[in-house]
Amino acid sequence: MKETDEQINVIMQGAEFGDPQTKETMTRELRERLKKGRPLRVYCGYDATKPDLHLGHTVTMRKLKQFQDFGHEVTFLIGDFTTRVGDPSDKDKLRPQLNLDIIEENARTYAEQAFKILDPERTKVRYNSEWLDKLTLADALRLASSFTTQQFLARDNFQKRVAKNDPIWLHEFFYALLQGYDAVALETDVQLGATEQLFNLLAGRKLQESFGQRPQICITFPILLGTDGHMRMSKSTGNYIGITEPPEDMYGKVMSIPDIAMNNYFNLVTRWTPEEISRIEADMESGKAHPMDIKKKLAWEITDYYHGTEAADASAKHFERVHQERKLPEDIPQFVVDKPVAVPDLLLAAGLSKSKSDGRRLIQQGGVKLDGKPVESVDFVVNPGEMVLQVGKRRFVQLVRQK
Repeated sequence: MKETDEQINVIMQGAEFGDPQTKETMTRELRERLKKGRPLRVYCGYDATKPDLHLGHTVTMRKLKQFQDFGHEVTFLIGDFTTRVGDPSDKDKLRPQLNLDIIEENARTYAEQAFKILDPERTKVRYNSEWLDKLTLADALRLASSFTTQQFLARDNFQKRVAKNDPIWLHEFFYALLQGYDAVALETDVQLGATEQLFNLLAGRKLQESFGQRPQICITFPILLGTDGHMRMSKSTGNYIGITEPPEDMYGKVMSIPDIAMNNYFNLVTRWTPEEISRIEADMESGKAHPMDIKKKLAWEITDYYHGTEAADASAKHFERVHQERKLPEDIPQFVVDKPVAVPDLLLAAGLSKSKSDGRRLIQQGGVKLDGKPVESVDFVVNPGEMVLQVGKRRFVQLVRQK
């Protein structure tokens, strides 16, 4: 197992706690536990709110991998039970409760996607319904007796709702209790999470003490900014980069982030060391390196991590050809048009839209082009012929006649 200081430097890279005292406490406790020389039990939980994972989810997943590489025991926890409640940590309104079938379907995809980062041979995959489903009312009362109502109402997101006279539902208080009990059930040493979830992680410490366990170390990280560079990455806002997206799309989306967001990505979703990041930032600050070149380096790094070197190299060439040289991609898929067809129908048939209504929306937003010219009407009809159909910046289809 690597030296304690080396482990701490790697693990704490990018960590934020909201105040220096908490960081100092957690770092000290981590150091003490690492010095004992035994593998630590480390976990992070992921609620199954959406079917796909994006780069924002991978901030903590990559930290789990670092713990794994240092020889520690890692659990990838799927919060299928806590998803029924909904985490209010990042919300100033009630989070909609999902149908159980949707939760189960989403949960099934998580482990497979997680293994794009984690070692499947060394990862425990657990579901918190394993123990939360078994809690009795007496158990719930015991959990609740460890906290006061004032502790919950002091949270910033709840204060905003109180100020607006918006309702705070009783079941929302239970989220922190249930997530805290995960730490008890797993007898964990370390829990990872987002900075905004620190209250939930600290609830785990409190409950562990109540159950006679040594309280876990909480390590939290800031949110990953979306491709807009301002809001958190989220599928609901459309500013996300999915970890299963095609390499050319992944590379292109990273290239679209504003320069001001690059540091956020450097620290949270790359394999670069703090020394490498400092050198890159210094080169940009001095003018020795152009931000565009650094962003290409960043896009290549992220694409290489999920798709490999060959795909990253091809994506870089594709970006330069299509977006810098303004040329068509070298390999455009072909689609046969043998009769006049309305553009929304054509988009659906060619796999460029999810439905006709989605196709009409793309047209109305100006995202569809024929031979470089925007399609302005949803009623536009395409006749058989040789032309290029384009959706957005990265998707092309060569339309051809029936031979």
